[in-house]
Amino acid sequence: MNWLEAFLLGIIQGLTEFLPISSTGHLYLGRHLFGLDEAGLFLDTMLHIGTLIAVFAYYKHEFIKILRNPFSRMTYLLIVGTIPAIVIGLLFKDFFEEISKTGITIGWEFIATGLFLYLAERGKSGKKKMEDLTYQDALFIGVFQAFAIFPAISRSGMTITAALWRKLDRETAAYFSFLLSTPAIVGGIMLQSIDVLKGKAETISSTSLAVGAISAAFFGYIAVSWMISYLKQHSLKIFAYYACGLGVIILMLQFAGIF
Repeated sequence: MNWLEAFLLGIIQGLTEFLPISSTGHLYLGRHLFGLDEAGLFLDTMLHIGTLIAVFAYYKHEFIKILRNPFSRMTYLLIVGTIPAIVIGLLFKDFFEEISKTGITIGWEFIATGLFLYLAERGKSGKKKMEDLTYQDALFIGVFQAFAIFPAISRSGMTITAALWRKLDRETAAYFSFLLSTPAIVGGIMLQSIDVLKGKAETISSTSLAVGAISAAFFGYIAVSWMISYLKQHSLKIFAYYACGLGVIILMLQFAGIF
């Protein structure tokens, strides 16, 4: 892998981690396009570190508050919202790893993402702010986040959808969705790091790793700030149409034996 390919994969990871269209699904497609299907556990880890840096940078004031008061209500909301993904991920770890390797269901998963995004816009907009968020809301959103263990189901798409269904206003839905991504990303990095330490990662140049991480961090920060601003007054339907369309194309290519 050269640095340009790592840079492009970093862009894909950074943007699609926070746009509701699935970063894992797009990374799978990006690797396939570049002929890098086998490359990447170490690179995946570095790309996720890049997006983690983006979240920390955007939410620096919130994380400073959490560090100063680790037993705050926000800490407990994040813990409650993270529990479902941990439980389901551990119980069905082998199943999800096998699906991720084959990519056989990726088309259907993109379509599912699109349908959920479309349905999220069917109801009336809520008015709940962060201070109105309950533990029941956080748990409900966390259950939807757990669905995103499937590779092409968007984590941000599912959590924003769930937040809108719980009547959070649009800006708050995106805000909490991205904040909740932090434990999920940290957990993913930890699991990948275990495999890296076991020697399962392939050798990639330090330059490519650094370029990929920096690219993911830069474009991830742009995606977070843009998405929160966008969702204040715009619909998720454009992302729904995109995800459904991409899913249909993938299914057609798979049926034709091309993909």
